[in-house]
Amino acid sequence: MSYYFAIVGAQDNPLFEYEFGTSKQGGDGQSRFNDQLRHLNQFILHSSLDIAEEVQWAQGQMYLKCIDKFFNNYISCFVTGANVKFLLLHQPTVPTSASPSRLSTAIGANPTSPATEEAIKMFFTEVYDSWVKAVMNPFYKASTEVTSSVFRQRVAAAGRKYL
Repeated sequence: MSYYFAIVGAQDNPLFEYEFGTSKQGGDGQSRFNDQLRHLNQFILHSSLDIAEEVQWAQGQMYLKCIDKFFNNYISCFVTGANVKFLLLHQPTVPTSASPSRLSTAIGANPTSPATEEAIKMFFTEVYDSWVKAVMNPFYKASTEVTSSVFRQRVAAAGRKYL
């Protein structure tokens, strides 16, 4: 399973992005996005912003679950109180004939299953905790890109822990 995580500000400006792969079920943590289509990840996420805004006002919750699907890519969303959106593009791995049973029990094998939704929710919750700490830093200027290496490490740790 490959993941592309982005934080988008209230004015739809990109604040942070991180690409990683699954660390569960023997994964090595490397993303497996196709090199020819990797540049589309940003476009796919940003195209789901309108849907995220519709769902956010309809549900009134912070975690919006899986809000959009683009071919074999799923987009999950979490909205903070300041209208900053955490977007996670996840692409499930296609089972191969060599290991169909191992992939069927993986968290990311079914992107809309309750176990996957719970893992993504826990990932978002932990990243949100780190986000609050990062933006409350007196040296952080509001609505600017987050360049903190500590924040990047915490996002990576949350990805390894839950996804």
